Amino acid sequence: MAIKLFVTDLDGTLLRSGSPVSHGNVAAVQRAVRAGVTVTIATGRMFRAAMPVAQQLGVDVPIITYNGALIKRVSGEVLYQSCLPQETVREVARFCRAQGWYVQLYSNDELYYVEECPQSRGYEAEQQIKGHAVGWDGLLAHTEGVCKMLSITSGSEETDARTAILREHFGGTLNAVRSNACYAELLMPGVTKATALVKLAEVLGVDISEVMAIGDAENDLPMLQAAGHAVAMGNAVPAVKAACEYETSMCEADGVAQAIDKWVIGNGD
Repeated sequence: MAIKLFVTDLDGTLLRSGSPVSHGNVAAVQRAVRAGVTVTIATGRMFRAAMPVAQQLGVDVPIITYNGALIKRVSGEVLYQSCLPQETVREVARFCRAQGWYVQLYSNDELYYVEECPQSRGYEAEQQIKGHAVGWDGLLAHTEGVCKMLSITSGSEETDARTAILREHFGGTLNAVRSNACYAELLMPGVTKATALVKLAEVLGVDISEVMAIGDAENDLPMLQAAGHAVAMGNAVPAVKAACEYETSMCEADGVAQAIDKWVIGNGD
């Protein structure tokens, strides 16, 4: 197989929690680029939080952020964007307030939440960004250019229950997806890493059969299923491993680098 586009998830795939990209993964990405392969990222992170990672990798290609709602070059050119309607943002915020749930939103690539709390501080530390505590009225005022909203829970059972409640309450006007054990992401219907991957491949003139994607979490599943070839991290959830033709080592062991060397550059079996 000949791979022309390699797309990697970030957290739990390319990145260890709270750490920069490892030297091993950076070196492997650069080897792939020298071999003529386009390497990019697809993440649930906001563009501002993902851009430093792209810069660490040394790539200046379009990156997929907000779980597929935004494709943007590191240089700033927007290739695709899907924002939630402002009234939907307000409705979701009011619903979360009534339920007593933490919720944050991203307006024009700025992070907003009600008040500083363990959830906001933990998120900021993980993503290495700083947001704005604006109160509920302030949250309702920042509804323009919202690619995604995020509700943070205490664990996987609560996240699964919360996404189910949101899907039922908002019907076809909202896509609620679990991106890790504690994150319930809220996007426009039809927005996934898969739809963004297909759009990006078209922009780059790459056939989907020449695309390899790698990931670990449930929100990676559509992308992995859409790509011509799919790799699961050793730490991936069972559903991801079941959907992929290949499995690499754990995130902590530079599984991305192993995948690149074996199946992208080496064309291994």
